[in-house]
Amino acid sequence: MWVAAAARAATQTLAGEQAALEQTLLVPDSEITQVVAVRSVSLLEGGAQALAISICDPGQGLDLTRGLEVWVRVSWAAQADPWLTLLPGEGVGRLESGGGICVSAFARTLLECNLRPLVPQGRGLVVEVVLPRGRLLAERTSNAAFGVVDGLALIGTQAVVQASASPDQLQASLDQLRTCARASDFTGRMTLVIGENGLDLAGQLGLAVVGPVIKTGNWIGPLLVAAAEAGVQDLLLLGYQGKLVKLAGGIFHTHHHLADGRLEVLVALAVDLALPQAQLQRLRTAASVEAALNDLEAHDSVLADALRQALASAVEQRGHAYLQRYGDWSLQLGAALFDRSRQRRWAGPAGVALLEQWGVTL
Repeated sequence: MWVAAAARAATQTLAGEQAALEQTLLVPDSEITQVVAVRSVSLLEGGAQALAISICDPGQGLDLTRGLEVWVRVSWAAQADPWLTLLPGEGVGRLESGGGICVSAFARTLLECNLRPLVPQGRGLVVEVVLPRGRLLAERTSNAAFGVVDGLALIGTQAVVQASASPDQLQASLDQLRTCARASDFTGRMTLVIGENGLDLAGQLGLAVVGPVIKTGNWIGPLLVAAAEAGVQDLLLLGYQGKLVKLAGGIFHTHHHLADGRLEVLVALAVDLALPQAQLQRLRTAASVEAALNDLEAHDSVLADALRQALASAVEQRGHAYLQRYGDWSLQLGAALFDRSRQRRWAGPAGVALLEQWGVTL
């Protein structure tokens, strides 16, 4: 939304119109509008280009992009077809395969419906998006696991921020889970994922054919209990290792502002495996779970695989223990994890059994 607001203000200025600093944006496939502030806008290079800046303000809740500056530079294209060319500037995520900008269908449609009325017939518009801190912030995401490099992806799917740690996200997930479990064709099988990345991978693996795939956000604990209460018999947790490691430590709300301890959990599992003192120290001082496991892999691939399997098993064990605190259910809980490259995937004992029953290969 802040990209679209800055792009619209810059295009108005390029076209010789007065740009409002409160941009009213059309929301695709709806009758609503959203007002989004723009910090500043100016012509560049004697009027050949225009630049506008907006500041992300995701509202209540914790969000990585809070205060992020968004720069959008626009210019007229040399040709009219295509009428809109979208370029990834510094800090904007690119697809590792091909180098194109990583943008969702919603984000592109949002730009198109708000910019098309400003572009004269027979002209084309070039829009370059720059996120000055995007490359740095992207290091705190799982973008690389899904082939997105160099910055933050423009992957919004709706006009209003839906925080993964918010009560609204929890209620939406609970409603979806219960609706799916009541469906006449529900077979008792379900997969829980944390975010869009897991949702995408679940689709690629064919898990949506087996049963419903529900996005939990960071509310894994309540969704586990809700699944058991709804009569789910076989439940798979599919997630990035840097998130699910928290479950191995008994942390069932995974937002990083609320609880962490990821490396401490990993080191504790390594102690149980009797890893050498030198390796334990390297794990303890690593920058992340990903870096710790990659470093161990480089020194001893056998130990690294053993630690990964111990991690998946611990997620299953702690997940089962969490459920037992709230009721006595016959639910079979399995865990499947993946790393940033998405090439390495593994499951705990229960996860392996579930995937074999479902005919799914990691």
